[in-house]
Amino acid sequence: MISVRVCIRSPISPLLCLCFFFFSPAPPARRPACLVLLAAGCGSHSTPLHPPVRLFASPSSGSSRPHPAAAMPGDHGSKVDISFAGRFTASAIAACFAEICTIPLDTAKVRLQLQKNVVAAAAAGDAAPALPKYRGLLGTAATIAREEGAAALWKGIVPGLHRQCIYGGLRIGLYEPVKSFYVGKDHVGDVPLSKKVAAGFTTGAIAISIANPTDLVKVRLQAEGKLAPGVPRRYTGAMDAYSKIARQEGVAALWTGLGPNVARNAIINAAELASYDQVKQTILKLPGFKDDVVTHLFAGLGAGFFAVCVGSPVDVVKSRMMGDSAYKSTLDCFVKTLKNDGPLAFYKGFLPNFARLGSWNVIMFLTLEQVQKMFVRKPAS
Repeated sequence: MISVRVCIRSPISPLLCLCFFFFSPAPPARRPACLVLLAAGCGSHSTPLHPPVRLFASPSSGSSRPHPAAAMPGDHGSKVDISFAGRFTASAIAACFAEICTIPLDTAKVRLQLQKNVVAAAAAGDAAPALPKYRGLLGTAATIAREEGAAALWKGIVPGLHRQCIYGGLRIGLYEPVKSFYVGKDHVGDVPLSKKVAAGFTTGAIAISIANPTDLVKVRLQAEGKLAPGVPRRYTGAMDAYSKIARQEGVAALWTGLGPNVARNAIINAAELASYDQVKQTILKLPGFKDDVVTHLFAGLGAGFFAVCVGSPVDVVKSRMMGDSAYKSTLDCFVKTLKNDGPLAFYKGFLPNFARLGSWNVIMFLTLEQVQKMFVRKPAS
């Protein structure tokens, strides 16, 4: 089994890496590489933690619960004792690490989603509309890097990490408690899929309602492409964006696109967490599989695929509303997108979206399964 080596002398050492990213004097373009090096440094002179922790274990059922060594066939992992603070911190660390690794794909996805259709340009009266500027995942990333520099692929990384600390920590940290609440304290055996979906939908909606300003700033920074010489950028950075949006558009503007954002993240979170939970549970029932990195890999890929399939339409609407102030409401954005670009526009950037979410889920869940071992509370002797 592959394990991540983490420093056990100080449980907050991974958080120091995130603090370094936000407050480092290094140029923003170099911070991701510095953060990865720091994270690796935290693991030196350390010891792997055992035993393995089951991420989404079935809820405890009180004193009637059998010993983990003799767990019921339907129970794909013993209940582990982790506080909400521990789950929140582990989730935030894992989500931030996945964000750093995959944000270039997210930047390419946003640019593809915001790009106007050639047919729509022709309908607007252009005699010879230009070909799309961005074409495909790799082509979009290459165009951005060529025109704006490689660092542009990490545009929005600071608000992206703000978002993952809040949204990632809450949506995953609350999942187990909410799921346990829905099934009841006396439940024994596998949790029904409907309860997993309901728990994921609930925690996703709560988390993004709080974290919406970070999502808005991230999309606006990512949406800004190469400017003409002498034209200043709208925002000099994440904190400048928060300040200008609140000052020029009002504090309520920080929650622009909240409707489609809640819909998008609630749906995607339900698809991600419920599918990861369900796929992992199913795989562990197959002969030869155990709770290790292979199982986490397949479950993470399954979570990413289901999330993109069900969440792509609302993701496109969310990106367009946040990136372009021309839309009056969620319905207005949906209707205009459908009328001008056609129904396939709602799956614009599907492949980069899947490449982003698939890889994001694999990295996040693999990291989370390891990091949360640091926060397991030992039973009182």
